[in-house]
Amino acid sequence: MILVTGGAGFIGSNFVLDWFQHSDEPIINLDKLTYAGNLQNLKSLAGDDRHRFVKGDIGDIELVKTILAQERPRAIINFAAESHVDRSILGPEEFISTNIVGTYRLLEATRWYFTQAPSALQEQFRFLHVSTDEVYGSLSPSDPAFAETNRYEPNSPYSATKAASDHIVRAYHHTYGIPVLTTNCSNNYGPYHFPEKLIPLCIHNALAGKELPIYGDGQQIRDWLYVKDHCSAIRCVVERGRVGETYNVGGWNEMANIDVVKTVCSVLDTLKPKADGSSYASQIVFVKDRPGHDRRYAIDASKICEELNWKPAETFETGILKTVRWYLDNPDWIANVTSGAYQNWLNLQYGNSPQP
Repeated sequence: MILVTGGAGFIGSNFVLDWFQHSDEPIINLDKLTYAGNLQNLKSLAGDDRHRFVKGDIGDIELVKTILAQERPRAIINFAAESHVDRSILGPEEFISTNIVGTYRLLEATRWYFTQAPSALQEQFRFLHVSTDEVYGSLSPSDPAFAETNRYEPNSPYSATKAASDHIVRAYHHTYGIPVLTTNCSNNYGPYHFPEKLIPLCIHNALAGKELPIYGDGQQIRDWLYVKDHCSAIRCVVERGRVGETYNVGGWNEMANIDVVKTVCSVLDTLKPKADGSSYASQIVFVKDRPGHDRRYAIDASKICEELNWKPAETFETGILKTVRWYLDNPDWIANVTSGAYQNWLNLQYGNSPQP
């Protein structure tokens, strides 16, 4: 039995689905079901006894203790987090509450469980904390990619709260002996991605005939990781990773945001051409850049490749094709998640006036 937190979100739900393609070991899935948590992601598991969902907050210590005492998991994989930089700029308090206080309370419940567990379970037990490359700050074009030894230089409320959670996890290992592992991943993309992030937002807007908003000059560079590759990396780390270590997980796919969007448009032009024959790229507009926008992220994933023999299976070209096809094949999922509240947020964040 393993406990997955945040398992109804984008990466978490992909992980749960991926897990059952490789294992029959049961999962307890704890998720608060905020705006980005969606049980529809897991509808294929309806009636599957291997998966049990619990609606709740990682910050509810007593609830987490009850789950741990009753289910006695051999591992906890913590995906639960507020994760969108733009939202953290508009309202940082929720990020502090979930990413810092929530992680602390989850660790406190874990410490209670671990310290009274039999020695056989203690030897087997792992706490894997899923984090982000954004804790390392921003790179110049000539800088080497982020290694696990890079110092933390977070630049947004989101990345600062994730950096804090990473430090708390590390402290609980060194102070209390909790057998932790941390992964810091690059930008994920793939199925079930809530359409506030760049790729699903552009797919959704393109199909709806709306503008495709690009911050600033669009030259911000990110390393893109197909979500199912991320899931396979997490499985490797929880099973074979060295306790107390951090593993960077990347896709070896550095691309500027504008090139990502143009690639999405090109795939859509092929798979679902517009009736008038024009390219979806004609809908691209440049909008005012967000405050403190990091210029470049890049992950050096050598450590996980060399130690655990992991490498991504997808290139950006193969992964983006699968991603666009998934969104084209699942219009009902998109319709269900793009509620009125989501539209109000888009208007607040991007406004209605494109910038030159």
